[in-house]
Amino acid sequence: MSLVGGRLVVVRGAGDLATGCIVRLVRSGFRVVALELHRPSAIRRTVSLSEAVYDGVAEVEEVRAVRYEEPPAAWDAAVVPIVVDPEARLVPRLAPLAVVDAILAKRNLGTRIDFAPVVVALGPGFEAGRDAHAVVETNRGHALGRVLLAGRAEADTAVPGPIAGHAADRVVRAPATGEVVTLRAIGDLVAAGEPVLAIGGAVARASIGGVLRGLIRPGFPTPAGLKVADVDPRGVREHCFTVSDKARAVAGGVLEAILALAPG
Repeated sequence: MSLVGGRLVVVRGAGDLATGCIVRLVRSGFRVVALELHRPSAIRRTVSLSEAVYDGVAEVEEVRAVRYEEPPAAWDAAVVPIVVDPEARLVPRLAPLAVVDAILAKRNLGTRIDFAPVVVALGPGFEAGRDAHAVVETNRGHALGRVLLAGRAEADTAVPGPIAGHAADRVVRAPATGEVVTLRAIGDLVAAGEPVLAIGGAVARASIGGVLRGLIRPGFPTPAGLKVADVDPRGVREHCFTVSDKARAVAGGVLEAILALAPG
């Protein structure tokens, strides 16, 4: 990939936090290739470039992802090739400056510190200095976006970070196993108790009022209990279509780590 001048970054994942990182990197002059699953399960689909896996193209804040079977030899600076490669088999051939593990699986799914001159991982499941050169904190709070060069990020609490006083109650989970039928759309204002989707004969309802900022893709096969929607109690519709404050903070940490650790 010499055509990108040695400034290629491979990002594993293209969900909402990964997309925030991708947008920041592209705007900072890096070329980015994103690697995704065959069936991404992003909730905040309007700000997730992973939607290109399904639709061929996706755009967030003027950064456009295009699905390719193989990364092209060259591409427009504002375009991000997205390739289905959950095992990151392309990484050795791409020989990037940096690899960012933004899968947010809370565990390491195969990222190695020898993948690239700079390897950055997001959140729990990684140890800086062993699994990656740097780990970026993803837990909401004082340390959000902090770059760790040793040790681990805060452990997974299994509880969503609070927004306007709401935490677990802002998340909607699948009431049954099966394919999702959406009853509302991202950006809709919903009231507490209002149905947002159905699986079989079971209906999932919003626990609080606000704007529906996340909703899993219609037809997605889900197990019972999976997070399938997200209500933002602040109720600002425009927030559904731009990179979140959390994703921007994490993206700043990723950019800091790459710039600080890149050789030469």
